[in-house]
Amino acid sequence: MTSDDQTLPLGSKPLAGAALSAFFNRDAVVVASDLVGARFSVGSVGGRIVETEAYRPDDEASHAFRGKTPRNAAMFGPPGHVYIYRSYGIHWCLNFVCLTGSAALIRALEPENGIDEMIARRGMANIVSLCNGPGKLSQALAIDIGLNGISLDQPPFTFSLAEPVAIVADKRIGITKNVDPLWRFGAAGSRFVSRRFP
Repeated sequence: MTSDDQTLPLGSKPLAGAALSAFFNRDAVVVASDLVGARFSVGSVGGRIVETEAYRPDDEASHAFRGKTPRNAAMFGPPGHVYIYRSYGIHWCLNFVCLTGSAALIRALEPENGIDEMIARRGMANIVSLCNGPGKLSQALAIDIGLNGISLDQPPFTFSLAEPVAIVADKRIGITKNVDPLWRFGAAGSRFVSRRFP
Protein backbone atom coordinates (compact mmCIF):
# COMPACT_ATOMS: atom_id res chain seq x y z
CA MET A 1 0.00 0.00 0.00
CA THR A 2 1.09 3.57 -0.54
CA SER A 3 3.36 5.14 2.03
CA ASP A 4 1.74 8.58 1.96
CA ASP A 5 -1.65 7.75 3.52
CA GLN A 6 -3.46 8.31 0.21
CA THR A 7 -6.33 5.92 -0.36
CA LEU A 8 -5.88 4.14 -3.68
CA PRO A 9 -8.87 3.56 -5.97
CA LEU A 10 -8.79 -0.23 -5.81
CA GLY A 11 -10.96 -2.53 -7.86
CA SER A 12 -11.31 -4.21 -11.20
CA LYS A 13 -12.52 -1.05 -12.96
CA PRO A 14 -9.78 0.42 -15.19
CA LEU A 15 -8.17 3.58 -13.84
CA ALA A 16 -8.81 6.55 -16.14
CA GLY A 17 -8.87 10.31 -16.42
CA ALA A 18 -8.20 12.35 -13.30
CA ALA A 19 -7.87 9.23 -11.12
CA LEU A 20 -5.16 7.84 -13.37
CA SER A 21 -3.30 11.14 -13.41
CA ALA A 22 -3.52 11.50 -9.62
CA PHE A 23 -2.19 7.99 -9.04
CA PHE A 24 0.87 8.53 -11.24
CA ASN A 25 1.53 12.19 -10.38
CA ARG A 26 3.56 11.16 -7.33
CA ASP A 27 7.12 10.21 -6.42
CA ALA A 28 8.23 7.36 -8.68
CA VAL A 29 9.47 5.34 -5.70
CA VAL A 30 6.01 5.39 -4.12
CA VAL A 31 4.29 4.66 -7.42
CA ALA A 32 6.64 1.79 -8.29
CA SER A 33 5.83 0.13 -4.97
CA ASP A 34 2.09 0.72 -5.38
CA LEU A 35 2.16 -0.78 -8.88
CA VAL A 36 3.04 -4.24 -7.60
CA GLY A 37 -0.16 -6.26 -7.76
CA ALA A 38 -1.85 -3.97 -10.30
CA ARG A 39 -3.17 -5.43 -13.53
CA PHE A 40 -2.06 -4.32 -16.96
CA SER A 41 -3.08 -5.47 -20.42
CA VAL A 42 -2.32 -4.62 -24.02
CA GLY A 43 -5.47 -5.55 -25.89
CA SER A 44 -6.58 -8.92 -24.53
CA VAL A 45 -3.09 -9.91 -23.36
CA GLY A 46 -1.78 -9.13 -19.88
CA GLY A 47 -1.62 -9.97 -16.22
CA ARG A 48 -0.51 -8.87 -12.77
CA ILE A 49 2.52 -6.64 -12.31
CA VAL A 50 4.94 -8.41 -9.96
CA GLU A 51 8.16 -6.38 -10.29
CA THR A 52 9.02 -2.71 -10.91
CA GLU A 53 11.89 -0.25 -10.58
CA ALA A 54 11.74 3.47 -9.80
CA TYR A 55 13.69 6.23 -11.56
CA ARG A 56 13.64 9.82 -10.28
CA PRO A 57 14.72 12.88 -12.33
CA ASP A 58 17.71 13.55 -10.05
CA ASP A 59 18.79 9.90 -10.26
CA GLU A 60 22.04 9.39 -12.19
CA ALA A 61 20.74 6.03 -13.42
CA SER A 62 17.69 7.66 -15.00
CA HIS A 63 17.37 8.58 -18.67
CA ALA A 64 16.00 11.95 -17.51
CA PHE A 65 19.04 12.88 -15.41
CA ARG A 66 20.62 15.09 -18.10
CA GLY A 67 17.34 16.66 -19.19
CA LYS A 68 14.81 16.25 -21.95
CA THR A 69 15.84 14.73 -25.28
CA PRO A 70 13.87 13.36 -28.25
CA ARG A 71 14.41 9.84 -26.88
CA ASN A 72 13.15 10.50 -23.33
CA ALA A 73 10.52 13.16 -24.14
CA ALA A 74 7.69 10.94 -22.89
CA MET A 75 9.22 11.03 -19.39
CA PHE A 76 8.54 14.77 -19.34
CA GLY A 77 4.97 14.35 -20.54
CA PRO A 78 1.76 13.73 -18.59
CA PRO A 79 1.75 11.24 -15.72
CA GLY A 80 0.05 7.95 -16.51
CA HIS A 81 1.47 7.73 -20.01
CA VAL A 82 4.02 5.18 -21.20
CA TYR A 83 7.68 5.71 -21.96
CA ILE A 84 9.19 3.02 -24.17
CA TYR A 85 12.84 2.70 -25.11
CA ARG A 86 15.10 0.08 -26.64
CA SER A 87 17.67 -1.49 -24.32
CA TYR A 88 21.04 -2.56 -25.72
CA GLY A 89 19.60 -2.08 -29.20
CA ILE A 90 17.57 -5.28 -28.78
CA HIS A 91 14.72 -5.20 -26.24
CA TRP A 92 11.87 -2.75 -25.77
CA CYS A 93 11.34 -1.65 -22.17
CA LEU A 94 8.03 -0.38 -20.77
CA ASN A 95 7.85 2.44 -18.23
CA PHE A 96 4.93 4.29 -16.67
CA VAL A 97 5.51 8.04 -16.35
CA CYS A 98 5.14 9.51 -12.84
CA LEU A 99 6.08 13.04 -11.72
CA THR A 100 7.81 15.06 -14.47
CA GLY A 101 11.07 13.40 -15.47
CA SER A 102 10.42 10.22 -13.48
CA ALA A 103 9.07 6.79 -14.28
CA ALA A 104 8.54 3.25 -13.07
CA LEU A 105 10.04 0.48 -15.18
CA ILE A 106 7.78 -2.57 -15.44
CA ARG A 107 10.19 -5.47 -14.97
CA ALA A 108 7.93 -8.51 -14.72
CA LEU A 109 4.34 -9.64 -15.10
CA GLU A 110 2.48 -12.74 -13.96
CA PRO A 111 0.61 -13.87 -17.10
CA GLU A 112 -3.17 -14.13 -16.70
CA ASN A 113 -4.84 -13.33 -20.04
CA GLY A 114 -3.90 -14.20 -23.61
CA ILE A 115 -1.31 -16.75 -22.53
CA ASP A 116 -1.49 -18.61 -25.86
CA GLU A 117 -0.64 -15.36 -27.66
CA MET A 118 2.27 -14.76 -25.30
CA ILE A 119 3.57 -18.28 -25.97
CA ALA A 120 3.36 -17.72 -29.73
CA ARG A 121 5.15 -14.36 -29.53
CA ARG A 122 7.87 -15.64 -27.23
CA GLY A 123 8.27 -19.02 -28.96
CA MET A 124 8.23 -20.86 -25.66
CA ALA A 125 5.69 -22.56 -23.41
CA ASN A 126 7.24 -22.02 -19.96
CA ILE A 127 4.68 -19.72 -18.35
CA VAL A 128 7.12 -18.58 -15.65
CA SER A 129 9.56 -17.31 -18.27
CA LEU A 130 7.05 -15.55 -20.52
CA CYS A 131 7.22 -12.14 -18.82
CA ASN A 132 9.96 -12.38 -16.17
CA GLY A 133 12.07 -9.53 -17.45
CA PRO A 134 11.42 -6.18 -19.16
CA GLY A 135 12.38 -7.37 -22.65
CA LYS A 136 10.46 -10.62 -22.33
CA LEU A 137 7.40 -8.77 -21.06
CA SER A 138 7.44 -6.37 -24.00
CA GLN A 139 7.81 -9.19 -26.51
CA ALA A 140 4.97 -11.18 -24.94
CA LEU A 141 2.65 -8.14 -24.93
CA ALA A 142 3.77 -6.89 -28.38
CA ILE A 143 5.04 -3.59 -26.95
CA ASP A 144 7.24 -1.45 -29.17
CA ILE A 145 8.06 2.20 -29.86
CA GLY A 146 4.78 2.67 -31.70
CA LEU A 147 3.03 2.75 -28.31
CA ASN A 148 5.38 5.34 -26.80
CA GLY A 149 3.62 8.31 -25.18
CA ILE A 150 0.12 6.80 -25.11
CA SER A 151 -1.96 7.20 -21.94
CA LEU A 152 -2.70 4.08 -19.91
CA ASP A 153 -6.43 4.82 -20.17
CA GLN A 154 -6.34 4.73 -23.97
CA PRO A 155 -6.46 1.71 -26.32
CA PRO A 156 -4.78 -0.71 -26.49
CA PHE A 157 -4.00 -0.36 -22.76
CA THR A 158 -6.03 -1.33 -19.71
CA PHE A 159 -4.71 -0.59 -16.22
CA SER A 160 -6.38 -1.24 -12.87
CA LEU A 161 -5.36 -1.43 -9.25
CA ALA A 162 -5.97 -4.54 -7.18
CA GLU A 163 -5.86 -5.38 -3.50
CA PRO A 164 -2.44 -4.75 -1.94
CA VAL A 165 0.11 -7.56 -1.90
CA ALA A 166 3.13 -8.07 0.35
CA ILE A 167 6.03 -6.10 -1.13
CA VAL A 168 9.78 -6.76 -1.01
CA ALA A 169 12.51 -4.32 -2.09
CA ASP A 170 16.09 -4.58 -3.31
CA LYS A 171 18.68 -2.74 -5.41
CA ARG A 172 17.92 -2.16 -9.07
CA ILE A 173 19.34 -4.42 -11.78
CA GLY A 174 21.71 -3.63 -14.65
CA ILE A 175 22.79 -0.12 -13.62
CA THR A 176 26.21 1.27 -12.71
CA LYS A 177 25.22 4.60 -11.15
CA ASN A 178 23.26 5.29 -7.96
CA VAL A 179 23.21 1.57 -7.28
CA ASP A 180 22.46 1.61 -3.53
CA PRO A 181 18.79 2.72 -3.24
CA LEU A 182 16.33 -0.11 -2.72
CA TRP A 183 14.11 0.98 -5.59
CA ARG A 184 13.29 -2.40 -7.11
CA PHE A 185 9.99 -3.72 -5.81
CA GLY A 186 8.38 -7.13 -6.12
CA ALA A 187 5.49 -9.28 -4.98
CA ALA A 188 6.81 -11.30 -2.05
CA GLY A 189 7.29 -14.95 -2.97
CA SER A 190 6.35 -14.53 -6.63
CA ARG A 191 8.01 -17.01 -8.96
CA PHE A 192 7.41 -14.65 -11.90
CA VAL A 193 9.97 -11.97 -10.97
CA SER A 194 13.07 -11.48 -13.12
CA ARG A 195 15.46 -12.09 -10.23
CA ARG A 196 14.69 -13.38 -6.77
CA PHE A 197 14.71 -10.93 -3.89
CA PRO A 198 16.84 -11.55 -0.78
